[in-house]
Amino acid sequence: MAKHFARIIVYGAQSVGRAFIKAIRQEIEASRAAASHHQMIKNKSTGHDLTLKGMSLNEALQILNVKDLSSIEEIRGNYEHLFRANEKATGGSFYIQSKVFRAKERIDRELFNKMQEAMKEPPTETIKES
Repeated sequence: MAKHFARIIVYGAQSVGRAFIKAIRQEIEASRAAASHHQMIKNKSTGHDLTLKGMSLNEALQILNVKDLSSIEEIRGNYEHLFRANEKATGGSFYIQSKVFRAKERIDRELFNKMQEAMKEPPTETIKES
C-alpha cells in the first residue's frame, strides 16, 4: 500500500513539474513576442501618433480635458487642479494622479517636439514693399 502511495506522489509531482516547466516556457515565449512587437511599434512610430509610456497624445488631451495644444495655460491649470484633487492625503487616487502626471508628461513631450521642429525650419523673410 505504501509503495502505491509513493508512486502516486512521485507521478503527481512529475506531472506538476512538467506543467510548471511548460507554463514557464510559454511565459518566456510570450515575453519574447511582446518584446519584438514593442520593438516593431517603436521602429514604426512617427510624429504625432508617437506614444510615450503607452499613452497617445489624444488620450493625454482627454485626461487633461483640453481640445488641443494651443493653450498652455489651460493645460497647466487643468493639470494642477487634477493632480491636487487626486492627492493621496486628501483621499484621492494615486492611480488617477499618475495618469494625470503621465498625460502632462506626454503633452510636454509633444510640445518639445514641435518646438524642435520649429527651430529646424529656416526663418521666413518678409520683404516690405515701399
